[in-house]
Amino acid sequence: MVHEGSLHGDGLTIGIVVARWNSLITRELLAGASDTLRRHGVAEGAIDIVWVPGAFEIPLAARWMAETGRYAAIVALGAVIRGGTPHFDHVANAALGGIAAVAQSTGVPVTAGILTTDSSEQALERAGIKAGNKGAEAAQAAIEMATLARSLRGQAR
Repeated sequence: MVHEGSLHGDGLTIGIVVARWNSLITRELLAGASDTLRRHGVAEGAIDIVWVPGAFEIPLAARWMAETGRYAAIVALGAVIRGGTPHFDHVANAALGGIAAVAQSTGVPVTAGILTTDSSEQALERAGIKAGNKGAEAAQAAIEMATLARSLRGQAR
């Protein structure tokens, strides 16, 4: 038997964790994610949004959300932009490694909509100006992983 997720989000409750740091960019990622979830059938009232100070704090908030048992998947949104110090590498690694650890330890899919770019211009491009919206892509991945989990656990419609 082949199992595959779908992009039909009806009946799913999805959490979104958004970093306030670089909010010009993260608000665009959130708009793309929210729009995508609604377009794929996730009810407006089934989308919970949690704001955190920065990308470094995303994994802990995602863990708290996952541990509630309320969410079929969690979308992590942030923007880490390279500066002149190694701080970029540490924050990016902690954020992305942290959300992977949350997904693996809780079994709740946590998708990565955390941009790691060399400039604000690159981040804005990936937040919907030129290169698509990575928040929308992370939302699609969340729906697909949540429906795959449902299928594998024998709860497919």
